Amino acid sequence: MTLRIERTDTPTDEERQAILAPLRAYNTAKTGGTVPELVAWLVRDEHSNEIVGGLYGRVFFRWFYIELLVVPEQARGQGTGSTLMQMAEDLAREKNCVGIWLDTFDFQAPAFYKKHGFTEIGQIDDYPPGHQHFFLQKRLNPAD
Repeated sequence: MTLRIERTDTPTDEERQAILAPLRAYNTAKTGGTVPELVAWLVRDEHSNEIVGGLYGRVFFRWFYIELLVVPEQARGQGTGSTLMQMAEDLAREKNCVGIWLDTFDFQAPAFYKKHGFTEIGQIDDYPPGHQHFFLQKRLNPAD
């Protein structure tokens, strides 16, 4: 097989899928595979019904990954974020997850997550420059 490497600054979804397919096949061969289960809790304005925040994540390889968590600024400090985190943890336990993981920046809410039992498992300094990007996890004990 002769290979050639080319660069594109406008990769298409089809090209992304072409790269992803052999990676998924390899991962499935090593792990037995899994299908991501997406879930979201939507926070809506009661008057306009507009989505103003929420939590979006996925169960994958028996871990719950919180991709997005947003609480509207005017609702912060009133328990909405804690309620969303508890709902996510309840689902993770229902799905028999090993744990929950997420990433956040120093200017977002690392202290909030630590208050909810998450521990730091890694960080990238100067991402973005002058800031830190944290990776956190909370392992779930089935006996809890």
